[in-house]
Amino acid sequence: MMGQNHQRPCVLKIRQLMYITCVIIIIYLLFWTYRTDKTFAHWILYYRGVSSSPILDQLNVTQKSSQGHVALQLPSRMEHQRQQSTQSIMKVKGTKTLLVSAYLEHRTDEKQVRVIAVVLRSENVAYRCLFRCQDKQLLSNGVVNIHGDHFGFAYGTADIMCPLPSGCETPSSIAVTSADTSSTNDPNQEFLEVKNQQEKTESFPYNFTVCISTMFDFTNVLQLVQSFEMLQLLGVNRVVVYKTSCSPETQRILDYYTHKGLLEVIPWSLSRYVNVSRGWLPSHGPGELHYFGQIPALNDCLYRYMYQSRYVALHDLDELILPQNVTSWVELLPLLEKKYGANKCYRFENDVFPINFMSPPPASQSLPPQADWKNVPGVNILAHLYKEPIFSETYSNFKIIVNPQAVFSTSVHGALNAQDGWSWIDRSIARMYHTRSPTQKSLTKDKLIYDGRLLSYSAHFIPAVNKVLRETGFLPSTH
Repeated sequence: MMGQNHQRPCVLKIRQLMYITCVIIIIYLLFWTYRTDKTFAHWILYYRGVSSSPILDQLNVTQKSSQGHVALQLPSRMEHQRQQSTQSIMKVKGTKTLLVSAYLEHRTDEKQVRVIAVVLRSENVAYRCLFRCQDKQLLSNGVVNIHGDHFGFAYGTADIMCPLPSGCETPSSIAVTSADTSSTNDPNQEFLEVKNQQEKTESFPYNFTVCISTMFDFTNVLQLVQSFEMLQLLGVNRVVVYKTSCSPETQRILDYYTHKGLLEVIPWSLSRYVNVSRGWLPSHGPGELHYFGQIPALNDCLYRYMYQSRYVALHDLDELILPQNVTSWVELLPLLEKKYGANKCYRFENDVFPINFMSPPPASQSLPPQADWKNVPGVNILAHLYKEPIFSETYSNFKIIVNPQAVFSTSVHGALNAQDGWSWIDRSIARMYHTRSPTQKSLTKDKLIYDGRLLSYSAHFIPAVNKVLRETGFLPSTH
C-alpha cells in the first residue's frame, strides 16, 4: 500500500509532462501554420465527414481516424510546386534597401536588368550591380527610380536599373551593393536569379493570369472558393497569391488549387524586414510600408508573368470583373481591343456590393438552389446582389487588365508607366463587382440597387463550388 502511494506522485508528474508536451506541439504546429513558407497541411489536413473523394485518391492518405479525420502527406508534385514558388528577400549591406527580384529588360534601347526593390525614400545610395556571366563577374552602376505611389510611407517600391556590361548579354544572376561597401570578393554575397531570359510575343502558357496581393490573416474560405471558381468560368487559367498569413482552413483551399495547377502561392515575407502597415495610409495605423508591401508584390507578379501570360489582371480576392454582354474574358478582350485599341491598360469601374445587407432577388428573378454553405467560414457573394450607387470611389478604386509587356510599372489602381496609355471601359460592356464592407456607410437599404449579373453564371458556378467544398471536407460527401 505504501509502495502504491509512493508511486502515485511519479505517475502524476509523468501525466503533467505529457500534457505540457502536447501543448508545446500544438503551439509549434500553429506557429508554423502562419509561417509564409510552411502550411498546416504539410503535417496534417483534416478531412471531415467524407469517406472517399477524388482529391483524396490523388493525395497520399497516411492515416484515418474513427472520427473521419484524414491525415494527408502532400504528394511530390505539390511539394515540387511549393519549392518552385519561393521569394527570397535580400538586404543590401550598409543600407535599408531590400531586393525582391530581378528581370532581364528587353524593351529598353539599352539592355538592362530591372531589380524590383523596397527602399527607404530618404536614404541616398549609390548602387553597384555585380553580374554573374558564365565564369566571369562584371560590374556596372545602378540607377534607382522610386515609384510615385508610396502613399506617404517612409519606404517605397523602386526599380534599380542595371545596364549590362560589355561581354555580358545573358547574366544568370545579379547582386546589388552599395558603392561604399562594394566588393567583388565577398564570399557571402547573395545573388538574385535573373528571370525573363527569353522574350516572347506569342504561344504563352497562360491566357489570363490574376495577381492577388497580399493575403494576410485570411479566413474567408467561402468567398475564396467562389472567386477561384468564377475566375475559371471567366477564362482565367492562372492565379497568383502573395501570402503572408492565413488560417489552416484557408491553407487547405490553397493547397487544393495548387495541386490542381490553377494557383501559385508566393510566400511574402517583407514583414520580417520592415514594419509593414495594415492600412493604405500612414494615418490609418503604424507602419513604414504601404499595406503589407502590396505594390512591390504587384510589380513582381507583372514581371514574373510578363512572358508567361497573354493578359494579366491585378485585383483582389473580393473583386470580379464581369462582362455584361458576353460571358468570359476570352470573348471580352477582343471586343476591348477593337473598341479601345490593343495594349491599353483597361480600367474597370468599381461597384460595391455591401456585405452588411442581405436580401433575396426581386420576385421576377429567383435565386437558384444552393448547397448548405452556412457552416463554411466566409462571405457568400450570391447573398449580396445589391450595390451602392455610383460615387467618387467608383472611379478611383478601379482595377485593370493589361498586356504585361505594355507596362513598365504598376500600382494598386492602374499602371504607373504604360507604353500605350489607358482606357476607361464603358460600364455597359464590363465592370467590377466588389463584395465587401460598405463604403457609403450612411446609405439605407432602399438606396441600394439590385444587380443580378452573377446569377447568370449560377448553373455552372454553384455545382463547381459545391464540388470543391466536398473534396476539401467543408461539405459532406454525396456518396
